[in-house]
Amino acid sequence: MCLAIPARVLEVKGRMAKVDFGHGILRDVDVSLVRVKEGQYVLVHVGYAIQVVDEEEAKETIKLFEEAFGSHL
Repeated sequence: MCLAIPARVLEVKGRMAKVDFGHGILRDVDVSLVRVKEGQYVLVHVGYAIQVVDEEEAKETIKLFEEAFGSHL
């Protein structure tokens, strides 16, 4: 089973982007598989952005993760 977590793109530099998973968790991820702009949301799996998702869908998924796991993602 695979798990991809939504994150908001803060900055894009070439094939890498700084993303915000919430709760102060910032990471650099590879965005070479998608076309993404700052401010958009992506699904991240093992350090790669694998899909761009709309903001509403991303926020709903984040809410579901928080309900299931608390704020410990």
